[in-house]
Amino acid sequence: MRLQMMLAKPTDTTLTYNVRYEDLSRPTQGPTNPFKTTEGNALKRKNVLTGYAEEAVISDATFTIQHRTFQSRGYAQEPNATGNVVGDLVTAEKYGGRDVVQAKSDRERRKRQKKGDSSILEGEGRYLGPWAKYQEDVQYEDDEALAKEELASDEEYIEEAIVPERLGAMTKANTDYQDDLSNMETTEFNGSEQYDYQGRTYMHAPRDIEVDLYKEGGAEKSFIPKKLVHTWRHGSKPINAIRFFPNTAHLLLTASADAKIKIFDVYRDKELLRTYNGHTKSVSDIDFSPDGTQFLSASFDRQMKLWDTETGKCISRFKTGANPHCIKFNPSKPTEFLAGMSDKKIVQFDTVSGEMTQEYDHHLGPINTITFCDENRRFITTSDDKSLRAWDLNIPVPIKFIAEPYMYPLTAASAHPSGKSVCFQSGDNQIVVYASTDRFRQNRKKCFRGHNTSGYAIDVSVSPDGSFVASGDGAGLVCFWDWRTSKMYDKFKAGEGAITCVQWNRQTSSRVATAGLEGVIKYWD
Repeated sequence: MRLQMMLAKPTDTTLTYNVRYEDLSRPTQGPTNPFKTTEGNALKRKNVLTGYAEEAVISDATFTIQHRTFQSRGYAQEPNATGNVVGDLVTAEKYGGRDVVQAKSDRERRKRQKKGDSSILEGEGRYLGPWAKYQEDVQYEDDEALAKEELASDEEYIEEAIVPERLGAMTKANTDYQDDLSNMETTEFNGSEQYDYQGRTYMHAPRDIEVDLYKEGGAEKSFIPKKLVHTWRHGSKPINAIRFFPNTAHLLLTASADAKIKIFDVYRDKELLRTYNGHTKSVSDIDFSPDGTQFLSASFDRQMKLWDTETGKCISRFKTGANPHCIKFNPSKPTEFLAGMSDKKIVQFDTVSGEMTQEYDHHLGPINTITFCDENRRFITTSDDKSLRAWDLNIPVPIKFIAEPYMYPLTAASAHPSGKSVCFQSGDNQIVVYASTDRFRQNRKKCFRGHNTSGYAIDVSVSPDGSFVASGDGAGLVCFWDWRTSKMYDKFKAGEGAITCVQWNRQTSSRVATAGLEGVIKYWD
């Protein structure tokens, strides 16, 4: 009431009447202004958006302890010397305002039994070592034993020593992993008839069709396919490799990421004939022997297996400890094959003895391709180390090493039917050509561009007469180039996902098989 009488208006600067001395000398009332300093009436300037923050110097350890205490319990001590607690005061009162470090020191440490003497085997004071139990565990076991069996007044509990039974040595079969299915191969015939009227299986190429499958491949002129002829469904997972049967091309072998290998008929009923089960992970590559009676498979389960094409039996298994990326039979010696591994090595195996006969170790990255050349006396390998190396068979020293600064990893290869060149799929969206003769030089006049292969191991294939080059595309296209002019001849849509596999049929030179991420093989003519 007095204040209202003193100031008629809040904006007045003079008093309209005389004020008593007691009112003028009365101390300040009400809450203190937090923005006023103790020295004078000057207001503190804001150093943060919400006001003025006082500086306090504390160690990193103290700040970390208080920060963890606030995160775990919801309260912390003020950094000033008063030691007041801010945050959840109810929880702070429950724990007595102690931080996490002080709470740890309050816990009683569990006590263990003594380790004992190593010279005493049985009885009191025997050696327990790291198997010494906690005291509360021992007490619990004793109480549990007493609860199960109560003794009479005239009985005593005598602990009988249990003589351990001596077990014999475990056999090698018992030490194998229980779920190891890498050595369990099965096969299933899926065709309508396993034998024809003469008792022949699907290995026999048909003669009662319009195409002569026994003629030499590449004799006819090749053409670009225009329409879809047939579609085979392998599964739902991507297909990694497709291979036509050697010479006659009446069968198509496919390998998928679902760890299964399947073989399809190409000319008659176009049905699924047989399924080969034996791998536990994605199959990376397959390759027929020169006569087609056997084929090799490489998988990410670190296994390489030799199969019988007709019966589906697994003949041999090979393993080095690394993942095989590519695998190739020696066309001149069917009992030998080469495999490019993830540990930068090319290994050579003999299928008769099952032993490794040679190792080629000069690359600096996983092996991508192996291509035989010069009448199968030499072979060319490419790797993720962006290099190309040529080797003499059985000699573990490269005869040619090509690694230029502008080179990209070469992920797929296809030899030209003339035997003078090899096409390589490069990581910079182009197909480059290298000579397969003594010099192994790049043919800079032949470079096929216009497709997108980045991020995928897209296959490349040369037509049987050598006039066209075919390749897949990351956008689901199949592209064709003219070998002589290096210009793109045609391209068409072959699928929704990336087309990773492309193979020409050597007997019907206008037909091409494609496959990709959709798990479907499409046959074009």
